[in-house]
Amino acid sequence: MMDILKLIVFLPLFGSLFAALFRKSQLVTTAGIGISAVLSWYVFLTFSENYHLSLFPLFSLSILKVNWAISVDALSSLMLIVITTVSLVVHLYSIGYMEHDKGKSRFFSYLSLFTFCMIVLVVSDNFVQLFFGWEGVGLCSYLLIGFWFQKYSANNAAIKAFVVNRVGDFALLIGIFLVYYTFHSLNFTEVFDTTDLLGTQNIRAFCCEFKVTHIICILLFIGCMGKSAQLGLHVWLPDAMEGPTPVSALIHAATMVTAGIFLVAKCSSLFELSNVARELIVIVGALTAFFAATVAITQNDIKKIIAYSTCSQLGYMFMACGLSAYNVAIFHLMTHAFFKALLFLGAGNVIHAMHHEQNIQKMGNCWKKIPCTYALMWIGSLALSGIFPFAGFYSKDLIIEHAYSTDSFAFVISLVVAFFTAFYSWRLLLLVFHSQKQSKINIHEAPKIMLIPLLILAFGSVFSGIWGANILNITSNAFWKSSLVMIDEHGVHNFFIKLLPTLTSLSGIALAYLIYQYQVIRQIKSKFLLKFLQNKWYFDEVYEFVIIAPIRFISRLLWKFDVKAIDSFGPNGVVRLVNECSKSSIKLQTGYIFDYAFIMFVTLIIGALYIIGIK
Repeated sequence: MMDILKLIVFLPLFGSLFAALFRKSQLVTTAGIGISAVLSWYVFLTFSENYHLSLFPLFSLSILKVNWAISVDALSSLMLIVITTVSLVVHLYSIGYMEHDKGKSRFFSYLSLFTFCMIVLVVSDNFVQLFFGWEGVGLCSYLLIGFWFQKYSANNAAIKAFVVNRVGDFALLIGIFLVYYTFHSLNFTEVFDTTDLLGTQNIRAFCCEFKVTHIICILLFIGCMGKSAQLGLHVWLPDAMEGPTPVSALIHAATMVTAGIFLVAKCSSLFELSNVARELIVIVGALTAFFAATVAITQNDIKKIIAYSTCSQLGYMFMACGLSAYNVAIFHLMTHAFFKALLFLGAGNVIHAMHHEQNIQKMGNCWKKIPCTYALMWIGSLALSGIFPFAGFYSKDLIIEHAYSTDSFAFVISLVVAFFTAFYSWRLLLLVFHSQKQSKINIHEAPKIMLIPLLILAFGSVFSGIWGANILNITSNAFWKSSLVMIDEHGVHNFFIKLLPTLTSLSGIALAYLIYQYQVIRQIKSKFLLKFLQNKWYFDEVYEFVIIAPIRFISRLLWKFDVKAIDSFGPNGVVRLVNECSKSSIKLQTGYIFDYAFIMFVTLIIGALYIIGIK
């Protein structure tokens, strides 16, 4: 089993190095990911006990020893099949999507390297190794968003994603330092085994005392906010759609953005000691879900609509974590990976068919020309909307039911978001496939290599919910085997409450049909509200005014001070002085003997006077 775990982890790294060194390497990288995926499924299906393999020491100090290890529990084994399966599907899809791109070897190298870093993150047994994987996926995200570096917008988007994530990563790093300060270890097992004993300590800061677990959990959560694009640190995710569509499916829908959910679930024993942090998670998750859903209903870029949908669904997952339903959050993470990757790759097929057009207002009446993509987009949208018997019905409805039992604020927000989710999903479908606008370009279905991956994801979008809820019994203690904290479930026996999320989603679908298909109801009349939503609540503009503009102003002042004061009187002043002295000394070199004799005579007189003066 240990050799299998090594292959799962390091085959993607080998594929990445191979693609970096050799051209036409997509088959090798895809084969490596395929073997890793098959072995991950084997480990998951035969999982009976935790596995731990220490490979080599990262560093060894008198006060801290950290090893590079592979640690697999029930949570990690589930994350492995999600990561490797979606990565395999995206690799297959990319063979067709990137066929004519000159940089495809570089692209496959980045994809495989990302998969390696994500696997390292989920199989780590300590915070240091987790942080290595965390930063690794951030770097790969930067490389893949800016893959088409010839585009100015892609470069800006990559830099924006990298900088915004640094805010969250800094908080995560401080949280890790505080974990070591409190527990004298960075090993997950040692930290979690002593949370009850040491987690009750207080820390003094700013003349006040705070419970140390509150500070640790809040810092860890801020790190998760950056990686998982939660409200405030979400601004990088829509711009990240500048990267190739397979990147959006793998990184910004199914894997990297869920790293924050994984970290909170992994550290659930810590978060259970901090009701303050959990309340904060519920509030941020709920507001993120609502914000992203309201923005998605007015966007016209097909990829950005799905990106905001991802942001909204991540808010659902964080809500579940804040309500101590960590198992439900991970269940939704799994089902969401399948149907969101399906929607992104389906959008890629639409963009491919439309010759790179992404504005849904310029599409329409094409469902007969790309029927396979159309049917698969329907499946993804039904799963996202939580309609029975698709995957989203089983996982998202569990979050809403749990919110009903524990938090009325979260319950109301989750229902409103469910309505908006169904609405913008069908707005996208109706405008792209059923609008009466006729496209002048020749629309064609995607090749088989770009349809087979969607069929695999469609299978997961239909059956992963049934499989997880009824066969794996993923919400039970028996499945998780102490890999995360399980709180006694609050049963919902009211049939109407169980039915309410479905009715809410159906209402959203019906409204979309009334507006965009039958045009019985007019669209938003309020220009202010429409502009407010189209401009994404003006977050970018506020950040520009409050943060970026002052920093730019101060930077220019410091630059001018540096150039005109420090440089002028410092190095540049010395250079000018030397130059002036050089020019003056040059004037003495006249070439006439009597000038030199005169200088020698004056020098001798001055020397003689100096000697006489000393005596």
